[in-house]
Amino acid sequence: MKKGYCFAIVVVSVVALIGLFGFNKADDRMFQIVRNLDIFNAVYKELDMLYVDTIDPKKVIEAGIDAMLEETDPYTEYYPEDDKTLKEMTTGKFGGIGAVIRYYAARKRVVVVEPSEGNPAAMAGIKAGDVIMEVNGEEMVQGEQNAQDFTTFVTSHLRGDPGTTCKIKVERMGADSVYVPLEFQLTRGSIKTNPVPFHTLLHDSIGYINMSTFAIENCSKEAKKALIELKQKGAAKMILDLRGNGGGLLNEAVNVVNLFVPKGQEIVRTKGKVKQMEMTYRTMSEPVDLNIPLVVLVNGATASASEIVSGALQDLDRAVVVGTRTYGKGLVQTPRELPYNSSMKITTAKYYIPSGRCIQAIDYSKKSVDGSVNRIPDSLTTVYHTAAGREVRDGGGITPDETVDGKDAPNILFYLINGDEIFDYATSYCARHASIDSPDKFALTDNDYAEFGKMLENRNFSYDRQSGSLLKRLKEMAEFEGYLDNASAEFEALEKKLQHNLDMELEKFKVEIKQALAEEIVKRYYYEKGSIEYLLRDDKDVEKAMVILSDPTEYARLLSVLPL
Repeated sequence: MKKGYCFAIVVVSVVALIGLFGFNKADDRMFQIVRNLDIFNAVYKELDMLYVDTIDPKKVIEAGIDAMLEETDPYTEYYPEDDKTLKEMTTGKFGGIGAVIRYYAARKRVVVVEPSEGNPAAMAGIKAGDVIMEVNGEEMVQGEQNAQDFTTFVTSHLRGDPGTTCKIKVERMGADSVYVPLEFQLTRGSIKTNPVPFHTLLHDSIGYINMSTFAIENCSKEAKKALIELKQKGAAKMILDLRGNGGGLLNEAVNVVNLFVPKGQEIVRTKGKVKQMEMTYRTMSEPVDLNIPLVVLVNGATASASEIVSGALQDLDRAVVVGTRTYGKGLVQTPRELPYNSSMKITTAKYYIPSGRCIQAIDYSKKSVDGSVNRIPDSLTTVYHTAAGREVRDGGGITPDETVDGKDAPNILFYLINGDEIFDYATSYCARHASIDSPDKFALTDNDYAEFGKMLENRNFSYDRQSGSLLKRLKEMAEFEGYLDNASAEFEALEKKLQHNLDMELEKFKVEIKQALAEEIVKRYYYEKGSIEYLLRDDKDVEKAMVILSDPTEYARLLSVLPL
């Protein structure tokens, strides 16, 4: 949510300053700016002076700023003095305990979802599933706040300057499923996310690097370190996994591309409304390896800086891109300082990768009357060409050279995850098992799965089935249009066939549900890198990448215009 601040005095100053120049009304745009700022200022003054109740200036101006920024795009945001989000976003660092938390509806409290490996919470012994009861003697209980505001409230108590102490009381589920109170005293640290949570050498001399973000200063150095280490271990081919990577710092993206392309190569250029935003970014260093065969993995959550990496490597014919089409964010944000230690992040330019294309999928300047926006249709995109002459398109993210069709998750899994059924079973499982096998070997037994089914039965678990919801709507429409009497027998027969059968669905989607359960459990013992390693065991994108890298002829064909 965009944040606001009291800018009444600033608005008055701006209006007065602009008024000094005496712009002619013929200069319509400037006149409209002066006119509307003057109106805005007058409206606020009248409210403050005459409104029957005292208004909160921060809250009122915040609403005005929110509405103004809603007219732009989701990436242009304002941050008041006490909001450190922008700083954390651009550095990847903040002071705290190093744990992901969220609202836990079953207890109306906040629960630890994942302590970050090597950070204060994990080192002190705090675990996923711990329900936070008190912080520094203050009870963390939900009042009238909604779930989001309550979580923010708890977060503000957990964060603090590195070196300060924090006493946390939690309740942890025991082996008998009874919660036990525990207390931890820890010292807050400077928390930094690991941009390369996992890298390994797969069989057949193929290296694998998972890069989760570009939003950390010098994250490209971590990627370089992993690449060199894997080469020293014998990697002769490489997979760079950017799936789920939401982007970050543009220069870090350029530096990662630089690992595989020559010094001096143009990677991206930015173009904005003002001249200062027009910049060209070239590789500045000698590469690590110009020739190692490379596959980049992408999906719908690959965005922004990670699209620069995958798109530039595709445009330069330096890597085969595998997966599903990326998000399509071709906009550049620039941090700007504002009065009273506030700041904002504003979209100032679009970026263009080596072929000349911009992959922005949505034109936010063309909103519908209801405020909605749509992706640019493929029919309206333009063809560009890679260095070798292969056709690529703008306007809709990066289309992979080889698409791997992913299997849609079953409806029941959505409800099992969002209803905390998966989370709660993992908490119970970990309370009864001091250790588990390594991520590459761990597996849930059929008895474990049966135990999970029993837990759901005891909870009277049920969920909305899409087929049932659609049938209900169809029946209502048939009744409205007068067809129900003639089709009542058919509706009755169909309703019987679509009756909720939990046992049947648990069996039908056993593979998908067991994988989700196992991933959550593995993460409790081996953190993020463990869950990545576990999922590699059945990863269709990685399997496809390995097939391509193991066949030099196929790899060359995918990067060439003419058949080989």
